Amino acid sequence: MRRIEGNVMRIVRCCGLAVGMVWAGLCLSLSPAAAEGLRVGVFHSDASPEIGSMMAYDRCIEVTDPLSCRGVVILGSGEPIVLCAIDWIGVANEAHDELRQRLAEATGTTPERVSVHALHQHDAPRCDFTAAALLDHYGQEQLYDVRGARQAFERAAEAARSAVERAVPVDGLGLGVAEVEQVASNRRILGEDGKVAATRYTATRDPRLRAAPAGTVDPKLRMISFWNGDEAVAALSYFATHPQSYYRTGKANPDFPGYARDRRQSESGVPHIHFNGAGGNIGAGKWNDGSVEYREILTDRVARAMQAAWEATERSPLRPTDVGWESVSVELPVGEHVDESVLVARLSGQAKDNPELSLLTAAKHLAWLRRVQAGEKIEIGCLRLGTARVLHMPGELFVEYQLAAQQMRPELFVAMAAYGDYGPGYIGTAVAYDEGGYETSDRATRVSPAVEAVLLGAVEKLLRDRTGRP
Repeated sequence: MRRIEGNVMRIVRCCGLAVGMVWAGLCLSLSPAAAEGLRVGVFHSDASPEIGSMMAYDRCIEVTDPLSCRGVVILGSGEPIVLCAIDWIGVANEAHDELRQRLAEATGTTPERVSVHALHQHDAPRCDFTAAALLDHYGQEQLYDVRGARQAFERAAEAARSAVERAVPVDGLGLGVAEVEQVASNRRILGEDGKVAATRYTATRDPRLRAAPAGTVDPKLRMISFWNGDEAVAALSYFATHPQSYYRTGKANPDFPGYARDRRQSESGVPHIHFNGAGGNIGAGKWNDGSVEYREILTDRVARAMQAAWEATERSPLRPTDVGWESVSVELPVGEHVDESVLVARLSGQAKDNPELSLLTAAKHLAWLRRVQAGEKIEIGCLRLGTARVLHMPGELFVEYQLAAQQMRPELFVAMAAYGDYGPGYIGTAVAYDEGGYETSDRATRVSPAVEAVLLGAVEKLLRDRTGRP
């Protein structure tokens, strides 16, 4: 691990540009871009923090490996569809809006057809322009690198614009599934009373907690690929888990899902975009004690599953009529604990005796509350690709939502990308709010138990077939 100082960071950014040029060369070598029919463009830009800038928990002292913002632009079936994944802990509220808007303008589409998701690495930036503005307004220390985030957004938009220009025809769809062994485990361990007795965080040293059953998880990694004849244009993978092996190092890195993704891209030569599924209550804690060597072990396990899903891929023709995008806007119910007067008092320095409510938490809670009060809604999207459906969801969603969606249409290939708009925080099931535990605590969530009915209603609507059958 080497320290990357300011002049070397410029080299890293150039490397990111070089990767984009390689991808462009790949696309151009496959086939000349067609004016009609389905086309896919792939983009990739650097999303690494500057040395000294604030990340999620610590200031960045080193970038051990670059973070990325990458995605695909799908053209030829209505207005362009943009899918984007960034190696950050989360992008929330007005920041999420702004990145979607920039990508939409760059690709000639509308924000409703742009989906942005974080992979949720913890040694990485957090981004919330609404909360940042509140910290400024109340004269508090700024805990977000707004300038750096906007620079990253600009790089992403330029990369997406170039992706449209170099998009290549696609005529085939690949779908593959494989099991990820010994990575996913449920974080919430219930006692005999049905309440959360302990939280098995992503790195767990307590042997009793590691010995507990894995619990409710989705162990499957799902992979979608786009093809131009016999040449793969891009691979997209989906797996639900918190992505931390260890963190709080001050050294930015993409952690084990990002390392696995990058390894597979290097081995296959195919651009690879990875999305975190509904992993809000899932982590590697049963299989990971937080020691340094486990990062490589977990990377190996996820990379093997990615390779297995690739090898299990079944291909079928893909026509413009096989591709579609639908979305519904929903209002997520605010939790009763999100009290404006309490939050304002904390931010204005009038409630210094409330140590459980940090300034950062108060800013995030108030940002979310003000957004809801202003009538802002959350968009839930669904990408249709032949017999595949990909749901695009907000927040740190519990895995039960992913499993419920699959059960609604078991005859289809159903994948889910969560960690979209990070504004709501954790989103549990209705029963989870009665069970207690960290994820549904007043600190971690900003929605009420009624959120389950709202989200499942939206998912069911999006998964209905064309005859209206759920």
